Amino acid sequence: MNQDKLLITGASGQLGTVLTKKLQEKYGVTNVIASDLRLDSNFKGIFETLDATDFDAIQEIVSKYKITQIYHLAAILSANGEKYPLNTWDINMKTFFNVLEVSRLNAIDKVFFPSSIAVFGANIDRIDTAQYSNLTPSTVYGMSKVTGENWSKYYFEKYGLDIRSIRYPGVIGYQSLPGGGTTDYAVDIFIKAIKNENYECFLNSTTTLPMIYMDDVIRATIELMEAPKEAITVRTSYNLAGMSFDPAQLTKAIQKIYPDFKVTYNPDFRQKIADTWPMSIDDSYARKDWNWKPKFDIDAMTRDMVKNLKIKFSDKSMSC
Repeated sequence: MNQDKLLITGASGQLGTVLTKKLQEKYGVTNVIASDLRLDSNFKGIFETLDATDFDAIQEIVSKYKITQIYHLAAILSANGEKYPLNTWDINMKTFFNVLEVSRLNAIDKVFFPSSIAVFGANIDRIDTAQYSNLTPSTVYGMSKVTGENWSKYYFEKYGLDIRSIRYPGVIGYQSLPGGGTTDYAVDIFIKAIKNENYECFLNSTTTLPMIYMDDVIRATIELMEAPKEAITVRTSYNLAGMSFDPAQLTKAIQKIYPDFKVTYNPDFRQKIADTWPMSIDDSYARKDWNWKPKFDIDAMTRDMVKNLKIKFSDKSMSC
């Protein structure tokens, strides 16, 4: 039996740093090739400096390590993407096209492509947004994800390339800093609380959005990739739900641990983006096809975030 060899693009990002470690645990350090534009000095394992807009560079790594699976995480996210929209489109699409073609030409077994709730627009039912809702996104990031979903389906139907995808809600985790998304407040707010500082939120207090804890994100990603091929009925991208809350509700959850923590609100351009997104997600296809079920609610997530961030900041202060 051949040993799977995994390539991860964007491995130094918020999701990539955590997923890489989990895949190393599962497949072995020597079978996971992490790649990004720059090497994180704390990284342990095999790392290749890679600009994923360079087709030949991806091809070289795939050939060198005899890659069988690609997790394509490299992308410019929603809020940062609006600062330079044409550049965002060019980078997000070119990197994915390169991965698709390299995968087709090298008969890659499986490809993972992360999508997002950013694919949805204003003309949807925002409560329990359905799998096959209309997709008219309000950001270039969302546009690139919708396009990527359709290309995934095309490559599967035309070439038989097994591409699997999840529409991630806002991702919350203690392991790395946010990467420029509209839901980043839900990580920043914990950092301020741990430091005994007040927080100014860039969304309104009542802006309810779908969120998911990093532990559930990683587990969902691996469960989807390990599901039998015949079980996968959605070849664009699966809706995924964790929990839904607004900044005021998250503040109350944090105040159970830090009663004096205070939050003020000063919405910026990200508010308009959030107003077009779902408030909650119907993920019944994921639950039916590969038995998805989240483990973390808002209180469990809050306790775990505070516990791990306290350890993280304690370690940093001791190393100074």
